[in-house]
Amino acid sequence: MFLSLWEFFYGHFFRFWMKWLLRQMTGKCELQRIFDTYVGAQRTHRIENSLTYSKNKILQKATQVVESEVDKYVEDIMKEKNINPEKDTSFKICMKTCLLQITGYKQLYLDVEDVRKRPYDSDNEQHEKLLLKLWNLLMPTVKLTARISKQWADIGFQGDDPKTDFRGMGILGLINLVYFSEHYTREAHQILSRSNHPKLGYSYAIVGINLTEMAYSLLKSEALKFHLYNFVPGVPTMEHFHQFYCYLVYEFDKFWFEEEPESIMYFNLYREKFHEKIKGLLMDCNVALTLKI
Repeated sequence: MFLSLWEFFYGHFFRFWMKWLLRQMTGKCELQRIFDTYVGAQRTHRIENSLTYSKNKILQKATQVVESEVDKYVEDIMKEKNINPEKDTSFKICMKTCLLQITGYKQLYLDVEDVRKRPYDSDNEQHEKLLLKLWNLLMPTVKLTARISKQWADIGFQGDDPKTDFRGMGILGLINLVYFSEHYTREAHQILSRSNHPKLGYSYAIVGINLTEMAYSLLKSEALKFHLYNFVPGVPTMEHFHQFYCYLVYEFDKFWFEEEPESIMYFNLYREKFHEKIKGLLMDCNVALTLKI
């Protein structure tokens, strides 16, 4: 109750007068003060909040534009805030970078969601080729005897036809598995081998799809903002999402073997424990989770 009242009065009264007072004292608007004080994700995050909670409609809309409109909105913001580009030579560059990151994050979520919603289609030649590519990347010396085969269990699928395992994450789950196997082939082979451990083993492909869901949920909840704002000095793309997924796969395997679960039956418990660990790391405004091999 008290917190809600404070947020209301701060948003509607105190914040306005505080900004006005600081502008009189420094001769600079809130956006300029943020650029002078902060760097990295802290800067972009504070700029995003300042624009979002502004009473100025142009500033509010600046966080919702597409990439091609960013330059125009940078100019509009400078006009609205009476910022002289000759006196503040860095403002334009800094604001453009922040807007590219802010709007790029929103677009990245839409792009990932679009791929996630596409179901695996066994009648789609591209989907089938991608699935066979995964097999060849992970089992280069073993020939797949048939498209529907018990061999799929060797790389961690549950049934004879992997398409049923992609229901939750659609084609995104397969794309991520292939990306990791293609860009980190040696590590993929090592993790696949470790996943066959007689006591600590787990289903490689199923866990990989599960980690796609984790990466997706972190993106959707905006928990990846600090990471991407620090890691990408511009527009975040699907490539950066795939890289984060690779980080999760590599780190989860290490985490699993360090924890030494009694049984695979405890997978959900340890999966959630790992999830909480990652969320904790992502709360650090200086975070940048990169795969270090």
